[in-house]
Amino acid sequence: MCTRALLAPPILTCANAPQVANRANSAPAPAPVTQFVEAVDKLKRRVRHGMVKERARILVVGGGYVGMYTALRLQRRLKRELDRGEVEITVVTPDPYMTYQPFLPEAAAGAISPRHVVVPLRRVLGRCRVLIGEATAVDHAERAVTVTTLATEEEGTGGQRLSYDHLVLAPGSVSRTLPVPGLADHGIGFKTVEEAIGLRNHVIEQMDIASSTRDPAIRDAALTFVFVGGGFAGVEALGELEDMARYAARYYHNVRPEDMKWILVEASDRILPEVGEEMGRYTVTELRRRNIDVRLETRLESCADRVAVLSDGARFPTRTVVWTAGVKPHPVLAASDLPRNGRGRLKCTPELSVEGTTHAWAAGDAAAVPDVTAGGTGTEPGRECAPNAQHAVRQAKVLADNIVHTLRGEPLDTYAHAYAGSVASLGLHQGVAHVYGRKLKGYPAWFMHRAYHLSRVPTFNRKARVLAEWALAGLFKREIVSLGSLEHPRAEFELAAGGKPSHDPPHNPKGSS
Repeated sequence: MCTRALLAPPILTCANAPQVANRANSAPAPAPVTQFVEAVDKLKRRVRHGMVKERARILVVGGGYVGMYTALRLQRRLKRELDRGEVEITVVTPDPYMTYQPFLPEAAAGAISPRHVVVPLRRVLGRCRVLIGEATAVDHAERAVTVTTLATEEEGTGGQRLSYDHLVLAPGSVSRTLPVPGLADHGIGFKTVEEAIGLRNHVIEQMDIASSTRDPAIRDAALTFVFVGGGFAGVEALGELEDMARYAARYYHNVRPEDMKWILVEASDRILPEVGEEMGRYTVTELRRRNIDVRLETRLESCADRVAVLSDGARFPTRTVVWTAGVKPHPVLAASDLPRNGRGRLKCTPELSVEGTTHAWAAGDAAAVPDVTAGGTGTEPGRECAPNAQHAVRQAKVLADNIVHTLRGEPLDTYAHAYAGSVASLGLHQGVAHVYGRKLKGYPAWFMHRAYHLSRVPTFNRKARVLAEWALAGLFKREIVSLGSLEHPRAEFELAAGGKPSHDPPHNPKGSS
């Protein structure tokens, strides 16, 4: 028989048709069909078990409390989905680190190294894509965010648009300023680690100026420090820096603590409203006992020409005006198509989704979250969660969980947290606290302040380093050196090269002011 006959297909006749049919039914399915059926069965099992069905792009705007903690929890809850490539998490932040702001006053006073009050995002968020840039606009209708990066200006292509399926808006806040003459030229903020270290250098530099000048007017202005704002940032920064300057004065032969003027200006009738009226009054008494001039119901009218003019008529020649009079929502919120309240914060539901939208979430300073523990609806003043770190960290957990619930088709959680209280440091071994109805002051409050924030600072690495620095501070003397040249490191080289420093006055190439 020829080879062609062997390869020829059998002829199907009526007699053998049933037998062939039976053989076809009993034969195994071809391999491609089997693989397809198995893939369908696998997909059904994943859907049945609530697993993600398709690739989800999660974009987190902001690397602060809410941004970092949300991304951190998402990468833990979605570990398997990230491994399979079903989810991607992108974090857009202007800085490659998260700043633990309650430690800024101690960093300014030299009690903590600046490196230990920040958390490197790339190390902590190993499963996320961290993009250093600034979100400038949000088009939720098109599911896109416009971002400018460090390379945008050099590329000349303008901002890039990032698409997303779920958006987490947590850009934080910026300093709220008023149209005070001279404030933009001479004011110093206290919201970032760079500002905290710059202020420390500036204060020590003013003491150096006062020690070396023969002009009484220059000396008086250099040793006058005006702080505007009686909230946590202003009071803690003033308390820590005054304590540091008083300690540093022992190393100056002609500068005494009594020569310095520390002035706190507050527009309302009390300071630190978060710790209660009684503790607020104690704080005023304690600051005044340290010869700090506390002026309530007073506003800064002008600081032009290096003269602080107050609403009560007082005038203080000064080279230092620190502005801590509140914050306002980040400008990117105004450049979005998402609903906002009268204060510019995003309207949110108790589940932390943006009101009237889908797949948009917010928390922290950017969000007006209803306080369900007070029975509020979020539409009445005073019925919203306070924009502070205590709420932000807890909101981030619920927000991340709700995104996971949404991806898996599960019911959402409601954010509810009763305010626990507040603690504040007034300098070494001094503080006030109002926690769970208990009022503490002095050393116990200061110790509680340190213990609480040590427990809350992210990562064990940072906890250990901060604790070690506190322990060493009890054994060795405080560092009081000013490193003003860090702010403009090229100034010395520009002078050596025959040029002119671009940022500093000719008479002070290394100074911070």
